[in-house]
Amino acid sequence: MSSTPPPPPPGDHISPRSAATPVPSHGAAAADDEKRPLPQHQGEKEKPTRRSNSSGSATAFSHTDHVHNRAPGGGSGDDRQAANKKLANPLAGLSQDRLAAMGEAYAARAGLTDAEDVRAFRLGAIIAGDHTRYDAVTELTEREREVLERETTHKWSNPGMLYWVVIICSLCAAVQGMDETVVNGAQSFYKKAFGIGGDTQRDTWLLGLTNSAPYLCCAVLGCWLTDPMNKRFGRRGTIFISCLVSAVTCFWQAFTNTWWHMFIARFFLGLGIGPKSATTPIFAAECSPPKLRGALVMQWQVWTAFGIMIGLAADLAFYFVPDHGITLGLNWRLMMGSAMIPAVVVCCLAFVCPESPRWYLTKDRHRDAYDSIRRLRYEKVQAARDLFYMHTLLEAEKEVMAVGKTNRVKEMFTIRRNRNAMIASETVMFLQQFCGINVVAYYSSEVFLDAGFSEVSALAASLGFGLINWIFALPAFYTIDTFGRRNLLLTTFPLMCIFLLLTGFSFWIPESSPAHIGLIALGIYLFSAVYSPGEGPVPFTYSAEAYPLYIRPIGMSLATATTWFFNFVLAVTWPSLLAAFKPQGAFGWYAAWNAVGFFLVLFLVPETKEKTLEELDAVFDVPLKSTVAYGARQAGWFWGRVVLRRKGVVKPLPPHLEGADGEVRKKEGLFVAADGAGREGARRERRSGEV
Repeated sequence: MSSTPPPPPPGDHISPRSAATPVPSHGAAAADDEKRPLPQHQGEKEKPTRRSNSSGSATAFSHTDHVHNRAPGGGSGDDRQAANKKLANPLAGLSQDRLAAMGEAYAARAGLTDAEDVRAFRLGAIIAGDHTRYDAVTELTEREREVLERETTHKWSNPGMLYWVVIICSLCAAVQGMDETVVNGAQSFYKKAFGIGGDTQRDTWLLGLTNSAPYLCCAVLGCWLTDPMNKRFGRRGTIFISCLVSAVTCFWQAFTNTWWHMFIARFFLGLGIGPKSATTPIFAAECSPPKLRGALVMQWQVWTAFGIMIGLAADLAFYFVPDHGITLGLNWRLMMGSAMIPAVVVCCLAFVCPESPRWYLTKDRHRDAYDSIRRLRYEKVQAARDLFYMHTLLEAEKEVMAVGKTNRVKEMFTIRRNRNAMIASETVMFLQQFCGINVVAYYSSEVFLDAGFSEVSALAASLGFGLINWIFALPAFYTIDTFGRRNLLLTTFPLMCIFLLLTGFSFWIPESSPAHIGLIALGIYLFSAVYSPGEGPVPFTYSAEAYPLYIRPIGMSLATATTWFFNFVLAVTWPSLLAAFKPQGAFGWYAAWNAVGFFLVLFLVPETKEKTLEELDAVFDVPLKSTVAYGARQAGWFWGRVVLRRKGVVKPLPPHLEGADGEVRKKEGLFVAADGAGREGARRERRSGEV
């Protein structure tokens, strides 16, 4: 299944300051800003200093680059990395006096002159500089302290309007899932009605082309409309228009009478799927508090899986509807049209919730942004803090975008850090489709029919797939940040390979044996259960964090187009592949891609779990051959230590932790040594259990 959670707004990683100065008075002079030296993050080269890593559990040295890339036509690689670090938290290192003055100045600029609002922005700016030290701000009331504390202790305690936004986004995800899977059962009927239900090359290719039409549109048109639609209509407007398009085209599909008419209707459906899938998670991320942002973005994957299940349930529910004299049948028309129901609900409710405050800021509508975010927070201080931080990030992004402005696409390929991130991102996006999941999502009913199921049993078995896909998507909230992206993929790809082979090879079991049907269904269900917490949520999460912030929009557009294009390739080729290779060969083909996927991840995809922006620069700014060599060493370690149970086998270090001269950086408890014996020293320390 495809979903497109975008990157969360930058600035999620905020390093705590070591101390706080007394809270400034309301009359702090903005003119003092002119006398203060610029903080180090505004362009000075940082010296290696101790800082907290992303988990907060260990101390690490900040990354100092060994390679200085010159960006063609614009700033150097150092400029890029300095700008990227600034986006991590543009308020880092500023004193409370300066933050308070900046908050008051912003309130004045926004025309918010009420004394309560000015106070809120003064205190909010101080808290935005360090979310963890609000207890040192003496002007806060007890109520404000309680609300700020509950952001950590009860992060799901939020105003009802925020959960209204969550409901709208969840319904959009359900629309997405239904749009993708109602065709699963309906095609068993309309392919016969349209005369494309045979095994000839013409019929199999036309069936595949009809089913895959929305994803072709997404790849070549829909995805690229997202940015202009968001700029013109806002988040709510884009969601409303895309759901309206989905509703109209689903209704249109129900009234088609030829395969080419169905193809046209489904192609235009892609204009609803593409912008909606990209915009909805952005809307959720921009409205949510920082502590809740990741969980709300992950909701997209979970509720898309829920929509997939509901689409398959609709297929089963309308199966028994008689034709009532309707030409070419009625039940498949109701199946295809049923996906319009949640889309119409979203259209009715979209403008009840507030617009994204961040979008208002991009239009310089600061008062509207403040009014919007106040509806999403309990206290004015919370609203002022988040709005001030959004504004500061947007200003920092404008500065970053001005560095080498015309070369960002070229720099995707010419700068090693960006190129390695692109290779890793495109690898996982390609594999999300070629692992074979959408063969099951779009064609499971046809597979079960080929296995000897009756029509109603095939639809019921497909519903079982949808239910398992949804249930096993729920653990992704925990597994993706606990086990890591790379480890999840390395674990699940071999299992998906095995379960697809089980599914395909079970077709050789005689149909008279109960094991024939049982093992085919079991293989599909186990495959789905393994996919949902692994290759399901990882690709978009990985792509969103792999790219540096200044090229992240371009990187995510490429990632989205990649997954929709290969989604189209899979959907259009499966009927012909099945006819040519039979189920054993067709499932074996995608099982082979899962085996290939394991090695591609092993050699090309480094771990990104709980890495700050600076650490991600270090992870990706290494020679690709070093990443490949690390994968080979890791495979050897796994074979010796885990499989053969040999003691004393040393786990290899990731390449970004090893200096060019044998230096080993302190990271996650590893010993640091700057001399040539550093690497062996670290390994001896780790082997003896002292680290």
